[in-house]
Amino acid sequence: MIGDPAPNLISRPYRGLSVQEVDSELDEAALADLLLGRDAYRRTEFLLLQHGDDWALVAVEKASTVPLFSPVVGVRLLAGPERLLMIDSPTTDVGNASALASVAAEHRRPGVLAYAVRGRFEHVNFIWQPEPVVIRVTEVVPPWPAKLLTMAQQVVDFDEDLPPIRLELDAVDIGSLAEANPAPAYLLPCRGSGVDLPGEVDFLDTRPPVRRDWLMLGCERSLQFHRHFYGDEPDRVDLCPRRRVGTDGQGALTLSKCCLLERGVEVAPGAAIVPWGSNLDEVRVALRRLVGLPAPGAPLVTETTRETTRELMGERTAVAAEALA
Repeated sequence: MIGDPAPNLISRPYRGLSVQEVDSELDEAALADLLLGRDAYRRTEFLLLQHGDDWALVAVEKASTVPLFSPVVGVRLLAGPERLLMIDSPTTDVGNASALASVAAEHRRPGVLAYAVRGRFEHVNFIWQPEPVVIRVTEVVPPWPAKLLTMAQQVVDFDEDLPPIRLELDAVDIGSLAEANPAPAYLLPCRGSGVDLPGEVDFLDTRPPVRRDWLMLGCERSLQFHRHFYGDEPDRVDLCPRRRVGTDGQGALTLSKCCLLERGVEVAPGAAIVPWGSNLDEVRVALRRLVGLPAPGAPLVTETTRETTRELMGERTAVAAEALA
């Protein structure tokens, strides 16, 4: 029995989807007559079938996945022409669930369950009932664009194991904090923010030679630096992104950062914390943990000998390849 698809289903990898033109009508009975007993490639799990201007998505079960081809023993029509929308989107990476969900959102139609996308390199994939996972990214701004949000989007764009994800910025805005806490002078953690505030502004990373009566907009680490530099603690407004985790009242999944964490990733229910100077590997691990995936493993590397190459490619093809090398 071929079960009901779960929301956000895509073909992983997309070679598991075979695209074919057929003369048959695109209803369950006609497709069963057409496909049952027919040989299918062992990696094929889904068929995207075209009949005239109509399309249908079909799931198939094979007798075995061991031989290169095996007869189809089960067929289920997942979406006929009235439930499937075919979309041409030449710039879309169809191996990426978030990219597919984004295209589907742009073309959303009532009653459609499956969105098939012909994307980059003419490759085709589908997404079933897209329901992207929303992750709130808490970051201090400026500078713009928000660094952690940009890094998270880079990960979402290349990690094909992730479900469809929609990132939403939860900005800790320095300008807004200053406006809500007016002062004649401010002390900011570093010059990298590029923020323009009313009043005089100093930067802790320059270690101003004179301790002034300023309001610090900073986190716990900034407070530690100030204590070391000047021997006291200033009036302060805490801007630590980590402190906003769990404050939305809706239990949103949250990716945040903290300068007290110097390396690695910390996880808590519904949240993942990366260092202030995190790298893409740490952000990737954090996002994967938020959606219930393990850390990425190293790709399988196979050392291929000349003898193995001859077995895999056939004697004549291997000899030809060696001649061209």
